[in-house]
Amino acid sequence: MFDAYGPVCPPLEIAKVIAKRKHNVSVVSTKMSDSIRKILKSCHIKPIDLNVKIVTRRGPSISWFEAWTREAFFNLNSRSFLPDGDVVVNFSQTIAVPATVWYVQGPTTDFLSDAEQTFPMHYRLPYKILKPLLTQTDNRLIRHMASISKRIVANSKFCASMYEKRGIRVHSVIYPPLDCSIFKPTSTPSGDYVLTYSGKETEFYALKKIGDAGVRIKSFGYKAPYIPKKILEHKNIEFLGKVSSKELVNLYSNALFTLFTFTHEPFGYVPVESMACGTPVLTYNHQGPSEAVSSGATGWLVNTDEEITRLAIRLWKDSYPSIMRMKARRRAMLFNVKEITEKWLQVIEGGILEENIQT
Repeated sequence: MFDAYGPVCPPLEIAKVIAKRKHNVSVVSTKMSDSIRKILKSCHIKPIDLNVKIVTRRGPSISWFEAWTREAFFNLNSRSFLPDGDVVVNFSQTIAVPATVWYVQGPTTDFLSDAEQTFPMHYRLPYKILKPLLTQTDNRLIRHMASISKRIVANSKFCASMYEKRGIRVHSVIYPPLDCSIFKPTSTPSGDYVLTYSGKETEFYALKKIGDAGVRIKSFGYKAPYIPKKILEHKNIEFLGKVSSKELVNLYSNALFTLFTFTHEPFGYVPVESMACGTPVLTYNHQGPSEAVSSGATGWLVNTDEEITRLAIRLWKDSYPSIMRMKARRRAMLFNVKEITEKWLQVIEGGILEENIQT
């Protein structure tokens, strides 16, 4: 079982399945943990760690931004690696190398722009000053990576639209895969809490309002560069931090519903993981999550913070039809790794002799 989250999941899950088909697979990363390296080797996948020296030590999100900065401004990451496989699938925004397929998961500056309102005050002024330069540099990097990629695949229709607005042709959309043999209902749900995710894209204002109304919330996640003190010390919000995949599956399975308040989300791993565990999702009716959640069937889509607060309180008090759990599980199967991998094999024409996958 991979204890990996978000954009790291697609290359790992796809590499795993392709390796089982007796192809030579390599996974390349700017920085790779010992645990991921061991898992890759156990799956007969060659790990290639570029061992990029990250100066920042303030969490994964800031480290990710530093890795992006190294490539966007100085091309430092791509200088460390020259791909030599017959087929190169690049899942990265931080390693600009020639690729057979570039899997785009969202421009960096679109996220920064949407999340600006949640930045701590000491980040906001520097960001406002640097925003034009960051946007120009990100656009230049995107155009360069597109020019050296034969085919571009996006992780959602919304994600594709962000690149197409920049004049980049996206050839197809393939949603990220989820191993639904791991993410599945584990027990009769206790339903005595609401689960949520706290990360770099979380909208904390609505989360606090819901907690203030008496809704018991459990929150997981470790990629947020900061979490407001009012959230960490809230009497109705229990912050769990980083959890294992096994713990996460149990958390999803026992939640009354999963609450996903976000500022920017190209796809939405949390809603799909939750539905796979049979738990409906309450989230916003835009961007990637609106493509995953079927409103009224596998969850609820709303337009404003006020609507999400009112509905969360009502669901906490009155619950919902139990058949929604079965529908949620059925919906999530559309993202199952087996089906998604078949789509990847259709995109990559011919036999796969070697995969170089960058994360």
